[in-house]
Amino acid sequence: MKLRSRIHLYSSALFAVLLVAMNLSVYALFSKLTMTSQMERVEAEALKISEGMLKSAGTVPIADLLRAYVPLNGMLRMVTAEGADKLLVTAPSEQQLSEREAVYAAEKRIESIDFKGNSYALVSIPVIWTDGAVVNIQVTESVQDTADQLKVLQIVLLAVTAIAMIPVVASGRLLGSIIVRPIAHMTHTMRAIQRSGTFIKIQPEGQSQDELAEMGATFNEMIALLETNFEKQEQFVSNASHELKTPLTVIESYASLLKRRGLDRPDLFVESIDAIHSEAVRMKEMTEQLLMLARNKEQWNLTMESVDLAQLASESSKAFQKAYGRDIQVRLASASSSGSESSGGKVDRAGLEAAEFPPSSEVGADGGIPGIYGYADANKLRQLLFILLDNARKYSSAAITLEVGASSDYSVIRVIDRGIGIPQAALSKVFDRFYRVDEARSRQDVGGAGLGLALAKEIAAAIGASLTLASEEGVGTTATIKVKRTEAEK
Repeated sequence: MKLRSRIHLYSSALFAVLLVAMNLSVYALFSKLTMTSQMERVEAEALKISEGMLKSAGTVPIADLLRAYVPLNGMLRMVTAEGADKLLVTAPSEQQLSEREAVYAAEKRIESIDFKGNSYALVSIPVIWTDGAVVNIQVTESVQDTADQLKVLQIVLLAVTAIAMIPVVASGRLLGSIIVRPIAHMTHTMRAIQRSGTFIKIQPEGQSQDELAEMGATFNEMIALLETNFEKQEQFVSNASHELKTPLTVIESYASLLKRRGLDRPDLFVESIDAIHSEAVRMKEMTEQLLMLARNKEQWNLTMESVDLAQLASESSKAFQKAYGRDIQVRLASASSSGSESSGGKVDRAGLEAAEFPPSSEVGADGGIPGIYGYADANKLRQLLFILLDNARKYSSAAITLEVGASSDYSVIRVIDRGIGIPQAALSKVFDRFYRVDEARSRQDVGGAGLGLALAKEIAAAIGASLTLASEEGVGTTATIKVKRTEAEK
């Protein structure tokens, strides 16, 4: 059964049950109140009759008393303790009541009875008569009019229930259509995506903020995520197939050369092994960068916390020095260094002229500069720093400088090299994937595939930092990382 039919069936059945239950409750309550009122009225009338008869007993014959007090639509009788009628009188319209057997009751009794298809209220009151005997004065009065009215009420309520079921059924169908419409629209969109192979989003209807609209918005977010992942996958496959082709060709060529002449030419053997190893290392680095770029930021498992930037810079510089044997100096940036060349490069190209830093100083052996903290993911920030240090290593031969500083709103790490620099026209493109400036930066000279800065930009965005480059050809390049500070550290 389709969802629309189930909603229609369940909602109609539920409304029908509620309507029937409500009408039954109305009928039961009204019937009880009405009959209770009639019984109380007959009881009061019976008490009044018994009091009147006792006052007149002995002076007026019993038959005359009964005729005087008999109800207009009932019967008045006197029953002895032996259960025999002492006397009874019926109204002309209720002659059939005289056929009903007399029943004596030692206590007061009030009940509703049915006799020959009619409804009656019976009240039996025991009294002590003038001769000292206990007798029942029984008043029986017809309540058929009330019973007929209740039957009419039954018919009316049944008719109302039947008539009300028409809009109930119609509204159930309408409700099913309203609920199912966005789902049907989503199903249609999914089929269209399946047929066309393109990513299509649901167009919102109106300004509704209900759960169905939320479901549509979630669907659109899912489609956007799938589209992004698909584009990343396509880009990864395209980039990998393009960039891995060259090192694989080199490896294959040298392997073939080794296979043919490697045993006869030791010099060729060494050259081939070096080339194969170099290309294999470059392939590994490039594959790791490609995989990193192919992931969504949500999959990076970030742990944002307060990070000691000076300590991180010191530890990173030591690790880099051990790996590549390059001289790296870690300094505390100073206000006097703004816009100057005190650190060997144009250290203030990132727009920090207004920053106020403590006096410049070398980081001690323990690597500690108290008070320089930033809010970031320590591992990703370290990876970002390694990418920038690796770029500085590749494109300069002089010592590399790491500057750490802080302003009122953010902390700063600068990576300064004294290398070949980047032309101003190329600065806006260096963060593009696989972009390489010129032959001086060709992969034969320094390795790499032009993915490092693209990955660095992605990492910076993921941890809420900003990354900018300032450079002059022949002078060097300064990469500036701005990291937010927590409120407690400002």
